[in-house]
Amino acid sequence: MGIEFTQMQRAHADVWDPERDETLICVDVHQETHDVRSFTFASPEGKRFNFDAGQYFLFDFPTGSEGEARCYSISSSPYRNNAFTVTVKRVPGGKVSNWLHDNMVPGMTVKGQGPLGHFIRPKVAGTKLLLLSGGSGITPVMSITRDLADSCEPADIVFLHAARTPLDLIFRSELSCLAARMKGLRLQFLPETVAGERAWPGLTGRISSEFLKLAVPDIAERVVMCCGPAPFMAAARSITAALDVPASNYIEESFDAAVIDEPGLDIEAQPAGKIYQVEFSKQKRMLEVSADQTVLAAAKKGSIRLPSSCSNGMCGTCKSKLVSGSVEMNHNGGIRQREIDAGMFLPCCSKPLSDLVIDR
Repeated sequence: MGIEFTQMQRAHADVWDPERDETLICVDVHQETHDVRSFTFASPEGKRFNFDAGQYFLFDFPTGSEGEARCYSISSSPYRNNAFTVTVKRVPGGKVSNWLHDNMVPGMTVKGQGPLGHFIRPKVAGTKLLLLSGGSGITPVMSITRDLADSCEPADIVFLHAARTPLDLIFRSELSCLAARMKGLRLQFLPETVAGERAWPGLTGRISSEFLKLAVPDIAERVVMCCGPAPFMAAARSITAALDVPASNYIEESFDAAVIDEPGLDIEAQPAGKIYQVEFSKQKRMLEVSADQTVLAAAKKGSIRLPSSCSNGMCGTCKSKLVSGSVEMNHNGGIRQREIDAGMFLPCCSKPLSDLVIDR
């Protein structure tokens, strides 16, 4: 099943409203590698999507009785705005990635919220970029590259992608084609091993200071945009800092960077801090929560069951009803203003300002 538009319908299509629209229809599924697929979604009403390259959507997938919420970066170009694509790697034991690969087909509908996120390239003309990705972290920087290709803007980009093997290099053929026609795009692939392609012509291994100095000699002059697994980004952060990349020029995207335990924020370790009573009404549990601690961190320590995923206000998985009390919430797009107005909040990025009652 697909959606067909006439030129007239495209010209007069409404724009997707992130505050009101939520139903998406899958219009295409494409196999990228042996364990990676791209899923393209459109609005059933033919609405156009306005998003910046590097942003993501929060999806509610019908997996099980309660479903699962997940964030997936957009991999397509914002210039092709009748639909958008997310690219998902099948993860062993991954509840949602396996469900998507096994079940999502054209014609299926899902709920989605977005676009969200701030992993967006600087709009200053002449900015030199290093797009640094590992594994499926390639998706937002691929969107940025496709954006620059479609806009025909002058660009100075080093695109460095690391993967396990050459067979795991997502978008390999397309990137090679883009590099052949984009004068300002220089491409570097770095597989860990040559498994499956023993004639691999380049270097292998993991990112290191020595490799980056060789591959990107002017790295200190570039804005580094990094996305990948947490260990990959931790290494990239350390290496680029050692190579004199200013902290202000290092931008990263992650959905699992937050640490739930929040070391150093134990209530007992802060006797001078204000303590509030937080009640979880459905579970009939009461906790003492420090004013310097997020509600989710306290709940996890107290063995209270709350759904969570990103833990830094992006995905909206932990969204809960605040029955009474007030919080200081610093979210990253995982909740809509109309939901806040209706009394919802994100425990993962909210600290109490009073005693609380939560409908959980």
